[in-house]
Amino acid sequence: MKITLLGTGTSQGVPVIGCQCPVCISTDPRDNRLRAAALVSDGETNILIDPGPDFRQQMLRAGVKKLDAIVITHEHNDHVIGIDDVRPFNFSSGKPITVYALPRVAQDLKNRFQYIFGEPIPGLPRIELVHIDQESVFTIENITIQAIGILHGRLPILGFRFGDFAYITDMKTIFPSEKEKLSGVQYLVVNALQEEYHPTHMNLEEALDFVAEIRPEKTWLTHTSHLMGRYKDVESILPQGIYMGYDGLEITFSK
Repeated sequence: MKITLLGTGTSQGVPVIGCQCPVCISTDPRDNRLRAAALVSDGETNILIDPGPDFRQQMLRAGVKKLDAIVITHEHNDHVIGIDDVRPFNFSSGKPITVYALPRVAQDLKNRFQYIFGEPIPGLPRIELVHIDQESVFTIENITIQAIGILHGRLPILGFRFGDFAYITDMKTIFPSEKEKLSGVQYLVVNALQEEYHPTHMNLEEALDFVAEIRPEKTWLTHTSHLMGRYKDVESILPQGIYMGYDGLEITFSK
């Protein structure tokens, strides 16, 4: 199994438009961050986590020619607004893309993209929505996924576990019962927005405390803003086994 971090940035991306901070003018490609998304693959089945505004660019950059399904963490713009770009996959496969989401998120997609879910018209995206919740365990082809309930501020959203690997973004807190679902996880991707406190996202200190509780073998930080600092500077101060994620990073793990 392999996960590719397609994007590791926040809702604005990095560099931020018009910003001249050291991160935004950095020439290190690891400081250029598209909006947070990931691709999970076993070599046959490809599953996208979150079709954000950079979806098209991410698919082209990663050379993805086949997409079997999409799982969505929540409905914020930086996680869903690129969903129209599933069309080339519809055309090549001849069938709809199945999208797994919370009922609230599925309804939001129907409201925002009414043209997709109305009368079928040639050339429009074809999507089949499947409702899931934090108790869901489901299989896409031969990949089993366990949903994990987390809180993005006060908003209930989802993380996902794939065997030894778990992907969590936009989390502020997690209930103890949901934390138990991460028992035995060896590889973890989790959000760390910046060093300063934020009301709806974990900062670096909170993310490190969370990792210390879960105790995975390796952790990569994602959904990182330009306020965190340059990749090389942050990487140098992280505890052993914790790394800065970056766009294009590939992680292999067991089912």
